[in-house]
Formats: sequence, C-alpha cells, structure tokens
Amino acid sequence: MNDTATRSQDSKLYLIIVLAYWFFTLTDGALHTLVVLHFHQLGFSPLDIALLFLFYEVFGIITNGIGGWIASHVGLNRTMVMGGLLQVVALGMLAVDPAWLTVSYVMSAMALSGIAKDLNKMSAKSGVKLVLPKGDGGDSRLLKWVALLTGSKNALKGVGFFLGGLLLYLIGFRWTMAAMATVLCVVYGITWWLLPAQMGVAQQKAKFSQIFSKTRAINVLSAARFFLFGARDVWFVVGLPVFLQSVIGWNHVEVGSFLALWVIIYGIVQAGAPLLLRRGHEGAGPQGSSARNWALLLAVLPAGIALGLLQGWRPDAVLITGLFLFGAVFAINSSLHSYLILAWSDHDKVAMNVGFYYMANAAGRLTGTLLSGWVYQVQGGQLPGFVSCLWWSTGFVAAAALLSMLLPNSTPAHTPVR
Repeated sequence: MNDTATRSQDSKLYLIIVLAYWFFTLTDGALHTLVVLHFHQLGFSPLDIALLFLFYEVFGIITNGIGGWIASHVGLNRTMVMGGLLQVVALGMLAVDPAWLTVSYVMSAMALSGIAKDLNKMSAKSGVKLVLPKGDGGDSRLLKWVALLTGSKNALKGVGFFLGGLLLYLIGFRWTMAAMATVLCVVYGITWWLLPAQMGVAQQKAKFSQIFSKTRAINVLSAARFFLFGARDVWFVVGLPVFLQSVIGWNHVEVGSFLALWVIIYGIVQAGAPLLLRRGHEGAGPQGSSARNWALLLAVLPAGIALGLLQGWRPDAVLITGLFLFGAVFAINSSLHSYLILAWSDHDKVAMNVGFYYMANAAGRLTGTLLSGWVYQVQGGQLPGFVSCLWWSTGFVAAAALLSMLLPNSTPAHTPVR
C-alpha cells in the first residue's frame, strides 16, 4: 500500500513539473517569434536580430554551468520557481513604451529570459529522474518519461510560435508581453506551493569546482550536443524566418503558423521516440552507437535541402518537405541525448551533470544563432545566404556524429532510483 501511495505521489510531482514547464515553454516560444518578427518589421538587419539573442544564450551557458550546483544546495523547486519569476520580469521589461526598446535594453531583457529558461529546463529534466517510480524496467521508464516531457515541451513551444505571430498581429507586441507575464506569475506561485522544498537537494554538498564534469562519456555527449543544437539554430533561428518573410513573401501569421506546426510535429515525434529507440535493445536503453547512427542520418538532410534550392526547385516545397524530415530525425537525436545524460548520472550529481550538459547545449545555440544572422547577411541574404546557413548546419551535424563515435557502445549503468 505504501509503495502504491509513493508511486501516486511521484506521478503527481511529475505532472506538476510538466505543467509548469509547459506554461513556461509557451511564453518562451512566443517570445522568440515576437522578437524576430517585430524587430525585422522595424527594419533591424538579420545580424542585429541575432545579436538580440546574444545575452539570452550567453547567460544560458552561465546558468547551466552553475545552476546544477545551486540546485544541489537549495533544491530543484526553488531553482524552477526562480526561473519562472525571472521570465515574468523579462516579459515585463518588454511590455514598455516602444521608445525604450533599444538593442541594449532588449538584450538585457533577453539575458534574464535566458537565465530563466535554462533554470527551468535543468530543474524539470533533473526532477524527472528524482520522481521516477521505483520498480523494474527503470531504463525503459526513464526513456519514456524523458521523451514525454521533452516531446510535449517542444510541441507546446510550437504552439508558442503560433501564438507569438497571432498575438503580434491581433494585440501587438506590448500587450502580448504583459499578458504572458501575468499568467506565468500565477503558474509559478502555485508551483512553489505544490513542489517539495527539499526536492533535489544533494545529501553531500558538491564543491563549486565540481560543476565541470569529470566523466568522459558525459563530456563527449556534451560536446556532441553543442554541435547538434548549433546545427539546428544556424539556419532555423534567423535565416529561416527572414527567408520565409523576405523571399517567399509570407506574413507574420503565416511564418508563425508554419514554425509552430513544425515544432509541434517535432515534439510529437520526440514524445514517441522510445518506440524507435528501444528496438534492437531487448528492453534495455539505447547505446552510445545509437547517437552516432542517428546523427549520420541527420547530416544528409540540410545538405539535401541546400542542393534542392540550388537546383532551382520551388523553395516553399523544398523547405516544407526538408524541414519536416529534418525535424523528425532531429527529434530522435535530441530525445536520445536527453535519455543518455540522465542514464549516465547518479542521483546526487544529476542536477550538476544535466547543468553541465545544457551548458554545452546553450553554447551550441549561441554559436548557431550568431552564425545564422552573420552568415545570412555576409553571403548577401536571400537564397545565397540561406544556402550557406544550410552548409554550416551540415558541417555541425557531421561533427556531432564524429564525436558520438567516442561514446561507450554499451547500455549506460546508473544508480538505482532511491
């Protein structure tokens, strides 16, 4: 009876974590669409728009570096709520008179949003391992729960992209920011009240010097993660929406809706990833070789899109087909990485290892975002600039595949849950 009650309580905690993370994700997705489309409309260059995200990614790197260490001392509840409230402040900063929205001011608000987002992601994904119910099939259940959290998050980020474009069209930039800040403030007040205060506090306090992982497998996986997410953002963050708007001629709502649909399908595939990843492993979790194989498959796709565009095929047809194929395979890669980092981490170090891993993730996004604006602009924009972004993406995925060859070709062993 006690075991049943424990499982029920753990499931409730998982649901609280997921719901809070969902609401945060909606605002994060909407914020990205709002910033790109609003400031492009105001006449900002692609590189200027990329620079608006500079501090968002830089402070995300810093946050992931120290966030796990902070969580091991104060608990994942506090770091998660802290992230939510910082997002409220960031959104509030943008809900001001448009005359205040200088590049430096927006970069400052985006810095807070970057801290907020990575505190939330680190807290939510670390929390999944801590509330995982006891019992047999731990690898299989961990893979399923992580995929569900990550997949549903990305699907809702797609909804956020759509909401950002729609609300920008309906009520404008300022009122959208104010509305999102209000909702998020309520959500994280409830989250703070419902989650246990000591969740994620390590029994043995880690030293600050331990924030950098000493485990070879986690170091290699983190390096592969850097290139994987750099490969996505080098063409997706700035190059793609600007190309859709300026070359294909789509408006705000059309661009936001398309990006939303892409991320929603991406999230659905990610949530269903365990069905593909478990095949051939006889009930065990995926192995290091799985990361190599899926990355090699992914590398073919941005190259194929680039070649299709250079052949003069209809750009909208090439992008729609190529993007959805890329999104599906990228979702498998991301879900696989998210499983491996948790499977290779024990409980006392899970927050720190996840923080270190997402520090590499944020560094990859930063590199990809800056390259997206810079490459698109210096190559002349339009078709040449966008194709150049796709070639950079191909190179980054190839680097992730090469690094994945160094991962252990065995099922990760991890400390049993509680």
